[in-house]
Amino acid sequence: MTPVIKTWSVNQLTCYPQAEGQTDVAFQAAWTITGTDGTYSASAYNVVPLVYTAGSPYTPYADITSEQAIGWVKGALGADLVAAYEASMDSQIEAQVNPTQVVLPLPWSA
Repeated sequence: MTPVIKTWSVNQLTCYPQAEGQTDVAFQAAWTITGTDGTYSASAYNVVPLVYTAGSPYTPYADITSEQAIGWVKGALGADLVAAYEASMDSQIEAQVNPTQVVLPLPWSA
């Protein structure tokens, strides 16, 4: 099987206008993981809560990078869920390459 390339992205950050003495504090991230082997593709989408604690390092909203937001998502999910989502991309594509179920046209429709 061709290796599956997995790509994480953050599609939206929901923010509190003011929280813990800071402005535009992200508290939720909507994310997507996609996988492709060049022919087939798979994806998953979800949201995770983000927690900012007063006194911890703070990145102003305008300075948040995609890589940083993806790191927050993966940190919120934890290593086991990250691995499970990535394995799911492999499984979904394997099911497309070697389907165990198919939908055929109705025999009387031909």
